[in-house]
Amino acid sequence: MKDEKGLLPAVIERILVWYRGSRRSMPWRDDPSPYHVWLSEIMLQQTRIEAAAPCYRRFLGELPTVEALAACGEEKLMKLWQGLGYYSRARNLKKAAILTVEKYGGKLPDEASELRKLPGVGAYTAGAIASIAFGKPEPAVDGNVMRVLSRLFASEEDVLDPRVRRDAEEALRAVYPAGRDAADLTQGLMELGEVICIPNGVPLCDRCPLRTLCEAEKRGAQNELPKRSPKKERRIEEKTVLILTDGRRFALQKRAETGLLAGLWELPSFPGRLTAEETGRLLSEQGIAWDGIRPAGEAVHLFTHVEWRMTGYWIRLSGLPPAGLVFPDGETLFRDYAVPSAFRRYLDFIRKEFNEYGFSPSGGKGGVDPT
Repeated sequence: MKDEKGLLPAVIERILVWYRGSRRSMPWRDDPSPYHVWLSEIMLQQTRIEAAAPCYRRFLGELPTVEALAACGEEKLMKLWQGLGYYSRARNLKKAAILTVEKYGGKLPDEASELRKLPGVGAYTAGAIASIAFGKPEPAVDGNVMRVLSRLFASEEDVLDPRVRRDAEEALRAVYPAGRDAADLTQGLMELGEVICIPNGVPLCDRCPLRTLCEAEKRGAQNELPKRSPKKERRIEEKTVLILTDGRRFALQKRAETGLLAGLWELPSFPGRLTAEETGRLLSEQGIAWDGIRPAGEAVHLFTHVEWRMTGYWIRLSGLPPAGLVFPDGETLFRDYAVPSAFRRYLDFIRKEFNEYGFSPSGGKGGVDPT
């Protein structure tokens, strides 16, 4: 994707004027220190701004410096990251913080080439930190920027092709400004893609500062761009989720240290979509004593390559919890354990069933409840 008509110098001027007059207030913009910019960019990967903002504030309240992040324990880190998903990002943050403390004295390097050496920091994140926090003439090209450029140039190239993205970076780098202009241009391009040149739905061309420059607008092709190669279909996995409880405590187990949701806590489950009777029979066959089971609803959770289709049951235990599981009370579960958002439907179920004092929920006793 190349600037064959030399549009970018005029684009930069217009975006800077537009962004400075309409920028949204965000906590990481109000104090764009290197640590704040880095943290916000990692959080915003595949996470909506509305979801990331409260997590960002909570995270900084507990870990205000790179040194604090480097020293943070695993369980606390996962709990602070809860709600953002893609937990490997948090683990890479800590690895990068440790390296920053050991190699750079706790201060992030200001060159994109050095930033890319940190775990979890790719070309986009390095460019964002370098330009926003340090004023370096370094582009940060993400999906928003690729969409803007694809429509601007009316490019038919696949925006998911790494070569096309590299060409876009090179075209921008050749004309990128430094200082405050670099910071504002990086954020302005992102902002334009988020609120005007939007990904889903009709772009708001009548409000776009680039309208008279945009080749897609001139051709009426903005709704057909950008071009993307088709995504692979997600693999479907069915599972039966178990809310095992004695009325006060709830069973959790830890996932394997590798693979999907590695090392996180989850509600136990059986593979497949089981009926209440089948679930009760399997529990009994495994020596788990119970005296009540009733539906807790169905849920679907989408990962990048996998789709979970879940059926849940609330199960009242009448004996000791199964071996190998932890059994925290409700208050401790929600306070201390990072349970992925894939299980949100069942965590919400627990909250609704559990009264404000954390004692036994109503119902759910005495055999299978068909309701």
